[in-house]
Amino acid sequence: MLKKNRSKLLSFFLFALTFSNFAFAQRQNEITQPKQKVRTVTIPISIFTKKELRENQADELVQAGNIIVKENGDEQTILSIRSVTNAPLAMAVLIQDDLSSNANLQLKDIANFIRSLPRGSRVMVAYLRGGTFQIRQKFTEDLEKAAKSLRAVVSNSAAAPSSPYEGVDDALKRFDALPAGRRAILLISDGLDTSRGVEDSSPTQSLDLEQSIIKAQRKSVAVYSIYNAATLTDNGNSRLILNGQGSLNRISEETGGRAFFQGTSSPISFSRFFEDLDLLLNRQFALTYLSTHLEKGYYKTKVNSTNPDIKIEHSQGYFYR
Repeated sequence: MLKKNRSKLLSFFLFALTFSNFAFAQRQNEITQPKQKVRTVTIPISIFTKKELRENQADELVQAGNIIVKENGDEQTILSIRSVTNAPLAMAVLIQDDLSSNANLQLKDIANFIRSLPRGSRVMVAYLRGGTFQIRQKFTEDLEKAAKSLRAVVSNSAAAPSSPYEGVDDALKRFDALPAGRRAILLISDGLDTSRGVEDSSPTQSLDLEQSIIKAQRKSVAVYSIYNAATLTDNGNSRLILNGQGSLNRISEETGGRAFFQGTSSPISFSRFFEDLDLLLNRQFALTYLSTHLEKGYYKTKVNSTNPDIKIEHSQGYFYR
């Protein structure tokens, strides 16, 4: 796990480095451009060096370079970027109930991850089985209680959901009653959507997957996913495995999260994944900018750095309502 002092130092450094550029850009815009109608937008981003991602170890100082945000291809004016590393997090932990039995060996790692979340975080635990969404623990700030609500998966076909993304939709509804802030889903699943048949289970054909991405973007919920084989993928069918992993990768990438795999087989341990996830959560920032787009609808976002060694992860878009 990362040391908090390193995280704070990095946050300060990034802020000091980029804010001076933002302030200068704003002064230039005030001088050279006429006033126009704008609105304020805040999006979560994660900032890393490529070396950190390879070695899973945080550097104390990072040359973030100039941060550039584009909305529907148009560059926007950045107002601020601030660290939210120690801010509470609302997280729904979703576990597919027909995962292979080796998933039960990971319960301790999952519980320890829940306990390690920042103070004030809210956690919900639910299992995806058949056509139902079984909530073991509603959103609670009692992280120990949430961790203890975990149970062994059933590991048989009778418990298999036709689509794990129906469960994601159900979980997303539970965020409506929560205050604004960091929001995430941890989805432990094989990612395979067979609701319209095995032949239509690819990441580009799943309507449930598409709807889950749209709804998660609307609610600013990042989806982090861990692949583990289940009923239809435990036999080593490479086509189904790749369809499932591709679907997990798509929902994570397009919502600002990340998908974790260990080749095409079930991981021996989740511990390395949780180390990586801890790094991700410790590098989150709230980026606020002025948008020149005033019409309601969906907007694509792209955030880059002028430093080629920097990688910035974020949701690929949001809905303005």
